[in-house]
Amino acid sequence: MRYADGGGLTAEQRKRREEIRMQAVGLFEERVKVPCIARELRVSEKSVHQWRRAWKAGGREALRSKGAPGYDCRLGPHLQARLAAWLDEGPAAHGWTDDQVWTAARVRTLIGRKFHISYSVSGVTRLLHRMGYSVQMPARPAAERDEDAITAWREATWQEGKTLRAATGAFICFEDEAGVTGRPPKGRTWGRRGITPTVRVPGRSRGRLSVAGLLCFKPALPARLCYRLRRHTGRKDERRSLGESDYIHLLDGAHHLLKAPLIVVWDRLNTHISKAMQALVAEREWLTVMLLPGYAPELNPVEGMWAHIKRSLANLAARTLSNLETLLRRRLKALQYRHAILDGFLAGTALTLDRPD
Repeated sequence: MRYADGGGLTAEQRKRREEIRMQAVGLFEERVKVPCIARELRVSEKSVHQWRRAWKAGGREALRSKGAPGYDCRLGPHLQARLAAWLDEGPAAHGWTDDQVWTAARVRTLIGRKFHISYSVSGVTRLLHRMGYSVQMPARPAAERDEDAITAWREATWQEGKTLRAATGAFICFEDEAGVTGRPPKGRTWGRRGITPTVRVPGRSRGRLSVAGLLCFKPALPARLCYRLRRHTGRKDERRSLGESDYIHLLDGAHHLLKAPLIVVWDRLNTHISKAMQALVAEREWLTVMLLPGYAPELNPVEGMWAHIKRSLANLAARTLSNLETLLRRRLKALQYRHAILDGFLAGTALTLDRPD
């Protein structure tokens, strides 16, 4: 009888363990002592004693691997591949239209329908782990998202923008805006086991901050960050968001700082595509605007920057809007000098600045 490897190991891991046991056999034949074998193979002396007993009883073949323990899976590799294809189609394709969640119970039902094989819920869980599945938090792309339009933007519009940048020596600038309030996002913290930590935050609104960020990139130069921040205190007749004048002042400031033409890439926010904004853009010969496809935040590196900043504001204990503004400006100011991090936000979009062939 050959040696049984532990469950849950891959084929490569089982092969590696068998190789170690075969090395031990060679040392047994040379009459090397157990402590020396354990040190050389970096295993426990208990394991070496077990291997030696098996070797004396059955020889070298007794230490060969006989594969994973337990019963053979009732779904062979070809059936598992078919099941994986059905799972990738989503629950709605198989009759579960209330939500889009695969549960072990639903997979059990699917296996019964398709293969006429009965599994327990725990058995389905083990099967899914064996197939490489795990419980995960799903991404949530918008239903209105047009994948063809996004692909076309990457292959055509973005390439045209890079060609224009190379011809004019311009910076390619990505813009996006975010809002920050006195109720910060939650972040992990240490606490006593079984006792939920408490972070006190303001119970009522004390205004909010709107901030527009502009990430500017040019090959062989460090990335630059410009921003414009506006406070909203909730007073009557006060604008609750950034307007066309705020955005154009931000672009004017960036142009004055960089002393080069700008190719601005932003989304289809109503303020970005309004007639007033179009008139302001037309007045500036050094400014070119490119619109992102709808519902494609992963193409904008400023989205990653806002996520980075908001994580740094987790569990914030700011009591006043002024305190919040001071902290936010401090975070943005520090980030302006972290050029490698700013470059990393662009790398996260998989967009490159090299000139197309």
